[in-house]
Amino acid sequence: MTHTSTREDTHGLPWAGLLALAVAGFVTVLTETVPAGLLPQISDGLEVSQATAGQLVTVYAAGSMLAAIPLTALTRRWPRRPVLLATVLSVVAANAITVISPWYALTFTGRLVAGLGAGLQWAMIAGYAMRMVPDAKKGRALAISMGGVPVALAVGVPVGTALGTGIGWRSTFAVMAALGLIVFIWARAALPPIAAEAAHARVPVRQVLTLPGIPALMLIAFAFEVGHMNLYTYIASFLSSSGLEDRVDVVLFVFGIAAITGLWLTGILIDRHLRAVVLTVLTAFTGAMALLATLGSTPVATIAAIAVWGMALGAAPTMLQAASARAAGSAMEIAQSLLVTMLNAGMAAGPLLGGALYATQGAGPLPWTSLGLFAAVLALAALTGRTAFPATTGDDASASSTTPQDQQADPLISTTRTTG
Repeated sequence: MTHTSTREDTHGLPWAGLLALAVAGFVTVLTETVPAGLLPQISDGLEVSQATAGQLVTVYAAGSMLAAIPLTALTRRWPRRPVLLATVLSVVAANAITVISPWYALTFTGRLVAGLGAGLQWAMIAGYAMRMVPDAKKGRALAISMGGVPVALAVGVPVGTALGTGIGWRSTFAVMAALGLIVFIWARAALPPIAAEAAHARVPVRQVLTLPGIPALMLIAFAFEVGHMNLYTYIASFLSSSGLEDRVDVVLFVFGIAAITGLWLTGILIDRHLRAVVLTVLTAFTGAMALLATLGSTPVATIAAIAVWGMALGAAPTMLQAASARAAGSAMEIAQSLLVTMLNAGMAAGPLLGGALYATQGAGPLPWTSLGLFAAVLALAALTGRTAFPATTGDDASASSTTPQDQQADPLISTTRTTG
């Protein structure tokens, strides 16, 4: 007799749990990015300069980058649901502290703690989502669980900024704290428990770095993020060449909606066509940069390129996470922590590169630099696709992607089948 759990139900997806993960990500992204739109109000409220207030964004990102690998390695021996819920609470606590704190140092400390939790959360969400579904639906589940990110960037940040400007910046953080608490309760009820990783199945971090495809994936992730942030950070200045400098909000809204569309399409295609999705997305990045480099002074061409760029960005994190999970097998959470670290490192390096170029030569060289980076990433992906982006389709995916090692490490696999 065979007993099958929800994970092996082929008739649907665990929407409540996946959406809880998505909204958790939404709140986490808002917590990271909203201060950038409220720096004048925050600096006045905490009686510091805007440059100093801006470090509240920096410390959050730095905490995420530095914490992902060590905290994931440290907590892999603990049951996963309490750890994930703790990351949600860290974000709630940081927002609550921001609401009531009269001191910059206390606000800074709260942001650092939230950044540490966010780094661990991003390393866990992908693995959690994929362990909740059958093999044939892992990519779709991952896309749903990551849906909160482009939504936050497209509509959350502008709305949060408007709210903070209209009724006070602390009110925005109070709303985010309340939403985070709701997500905590929701996730506690909707997410299935996942046991700690078995001691004999824990792959050391150094060994994960040597798995086939993982080094290339990490390099691709870093270079992609540098290429994106190199231009995106200075997009307002670049748009002046096309006369769109007064329509930055509209352009970014188009970018965000396109990103949501790209994520939706990725969810449909990624399970069966991962390698094709990767090459298409990287080709789209390269084409968009080429269009901006050559026709960036034309409004219509610029908006078209921005839309293509946005769609590619919406797909990119999900495709990289899916690829790293396939390449790493039972060590997927460690691989995700490595990926989070490389993406955050690229997110820091991109503005530095763009800033150096902009300071010496203006915005003109930025799309050409990003074009070179994306072309190199596309070439590397094409050369390493067999290992970095392993292709599995149909029944072969279901049969081959679950190895005996995976079954030992994944309690939602090893405990759901009992035959007698």
